[in-house]
Amino acid sequence: MKDVHFGELPFLKYEHEVSLCIYSPDGSSFTAALDDGNINVYATSSWEQTWILTGHGQRVNSVAYSPNGDRIVSGSNDYTVRVWDVVTGDCLYIFIGHTGEVLSVSYSPQGNVVASRDGLENVRLWDLESGDCRFIISGCDYISCMAFSPTGDIIAFGSNDCRVRLWDVTSRDCRSILIGHTEWIDSIAYSAQGDLLISRDYNSDVRVWEVKTGDCRRTMKGNHYTVLSPKGNQVAFYNAWGEDGVDLWDIEAGELLRRLSGHKVGIRSVAYSAQGDQIVSGGYDKEVRLWDVETGECRQTMVGHTKSVTRVMFSPKGDYIASASDDNTVRLWNVGSGSSRKISNNHNGSVKGLKYLSKHSQVASFSEDTTIRLCHAETGVHCRTLTGHSGSVWNISYSPQEDHFVSCGDDGMRLWDAESGACLRFLNGYNNSVYDVTFSPKGDQIASCGADGPVRLWDVNTGECQYVLTGHNGAVYMVSYSPQGNQVASAGSDGTVRLWDVGTGACEHTLTGHSDTVLRIAYSPNGNRIASTSYDKTVRLWDVETGICSNIFIGHQKDVTRVVYSPRGDQIASASYFDKTVRLWDTESGGCRHTLVGNKMEISAIAYSPRGNLIVSWSDAGEAMLWDVETGDRLWSLDHDGLTQGVGYLLPHPFMWMSPEVDSFIGGYGDGSVGVWDVIKEGDQHHVHRRWISPNGQLTVKDACVQDVQGLNDFNKRLLKQRGATGEPNVRLREASKNVMRMASVVSKLKAPSSGASAPSPLPISQPISSARSREQQTEQAMDVETFDN
Repeated sequence: MKDVHFGELPFLKYEHEVSLCIYSPDGSSFTAALDDGNINVYATSSWEQTWILTGHGQRVNSVAYSPNGDRIVSGSNDYTVRVWDVVTGDCLYIFIGHTGEVLSVSYSPQGNVVASRDGLENVRLWDLESGDCRFIISGCDYISCMAFSPTGDIIAFGSNDCRVRLWDVTSRDCRSILIGHTEWIDSIAYSAQGDLLISRDYNSDVRVWEVKTGDCRRTMKGNHYTVLSPKGNQVAFYNAWGEDGVDLWDIEAGELLRRLSGHKVGIRSVAYSAQGDQIVSGGYDKEVRLWDVETGECRQTMVGHTKSVTRVMFSPKGDYIASASDDNTVRLWNVGSGSSRKISNNHNGSVKGLKYLSKHSQVASFSEDTTIRLCHAETGVHCRTLTGHSGSVWNISYSPQEDHFVSCGDDGMRLWDAESGACLRFLNGYNNSVYDVTFSPKGDQIASCGADGPVRLWDVNTGECQYVLTGHNGAVYMVSYSPQGNQVASAGSDGTVRLWDVGTGACEHTLTGHSDTVLRIAYSPNGNRIASTSYDKTVRLWDVETGICSNIFIGHQKDVTRVVYSPRGDQIASASYFDKTVRLWDTESGGCRHTLVGNKMEISAIAYSPRGNLIVSWSDAGEAMLWDVETGDRLWSLDHDGLTQGVGYLLPHPFMWMSPEVDSFIGGYGDGSVGVWDVIKEGDQHHVHRRWISPNGQLTVKDACVQDVQGLNDFNKRLLKQRGATGEPNVRLREASKNVMRMASVVSKLKAPSSGASAPSPLPISQPISSARSREQQTEQAMDVETFDN
């Protein structure tokens, strides 16, 4: 298995909290600092641990790489600042002098000066040539933040006296004091050119200052936390308490550009990519989200953390994301194409429904996670995630031309451009959830219904509501246009079906007879009849012209929740979520042709194949069955695989056949994933092959045996072990490596200088991990970063 690529990265697991993590400037090294005072350094080419830097006695609060990446500076609660050699792991300097916990450290752009800030009133500047403290900035109350200018000649800091001070690093003089804030300053940042300084106070007031004149160019009001874009032309605001979005502001214009919405609760960390075209965010919902800055689109949602995400960052090249969490892990994500298994393309809630777009060869899925996701029908590669809804998306409908689509949800309705994914307008008219929406056959009108009761008809071109159709006494769950498009049918909780004239808005018939809620309706292919299902356990067939009930189908033992017409119109299929059966009825005689029994899970959806010879019963918990319509025989089944079933059986219908030409179907799951299957007939046999399923963000090798597998590198060994593989890969090679390391240890001791020899290190306070622990322990540590329970 040499050079094998599993398309996934292992994660880094620790016994203590990860206080912060950071990439080196060139991305070749990665450092994670811990609450116990240790600093872990990794080579990102293999993610092997190169050093554990020990010496700090307490939590490490801040770490920074030198500009060329060969050194690390760290500040700790033990009141000290330490400088480390990245190559050797040696501690080069210990800077002592702070009388409080060191909260932040920073390298000057030239790399010759280190600034450190403590929790009292002091900022100290240290000379890295001599190891001496150049000078101390104090006397202005609590200093809360600091930043070097891009040229390194000025250091700016904010304090609780509501002022920003600019100090000359060479002359040690205060060049200017920027006055205007009314609360203590909690963050500052220079623009890339160094001509502007952005400061924010505890009241979330943001000020943009001219560095040369000290004038305040602009003021803005943002959220509690602020991140400046790399180019300095944009600022991102976010809040850890209550707010679930990131606001992007144009600094020059002082205007809100867009809001990035998708997190369910507060956000704890935000970072721009080096190019400034992407943003990553993480928060209390345990998710990491990748955003397009230009469009505001959520490109990826990365799931895997089991507790709140505390810090996110891009690698310098922007190809990887690292995230730290309260679950004591650092997870590594690949910012690649949508097909990467390192990033979840799933919804983060159950799939409510699916649509197939033949024009674009795409599958559209919508979910309770507030998003609509588009992926390529042939490959499953993620194309686009559309955000904007603030609650569950209950349904979407494409226009016949597939140039527009409309979505409905807990927060109303939105009309979208299918090509660009842009939201064209918000259709306002409901005070509560909108349950169903559909385009007319001509594509010029939209019908909608919801918890409010009235059915509304909308003009697609203007977005105006043409008619408000009142009559139902309670919520309306479904609307459907007749095949000719001259009529709309609605099904309500009042037990009635109403037929409306779309030209006048008049109610043509009220179909009464059901004794409980009517949930689903379906027109016959020719539009002459309509079928309805109810909680009264019956299916009724109605004449559209007269409004008379022609058949009552009785047989289900519990609520009937699904009904569909066969393509030829000679048969209807009904299903009950609770009795877990499907019944096929003859529309002329009213007799039950077949009762399809075998589903163990509640049935979420049923659908005839395009030719009408097959029917599928589908559960979003991972169970599916393919039936022969003529004989009632089960041809194929997909067993329940332990997935969580979606909540809310009333409305979701997460299944559909793709097109009239091919027997392929799409199914959605309660865990947010989507898959496509192809039905192939060979002789008298039907075979079902899975084309693809959206990745869930984790390699699945649980209980797979990898005993004595040869050629795996340590990187993949760690990944397989974390994902549940059993056995010990490459045991003989590992034992051989231990013997080699033991011999190397003996040789190194023979070559060690005598006790009287002087050490070349300026201050060898902390030893590399090889000196602090045995070589054998180091090898084991490198191979197994996570602490495993075997």
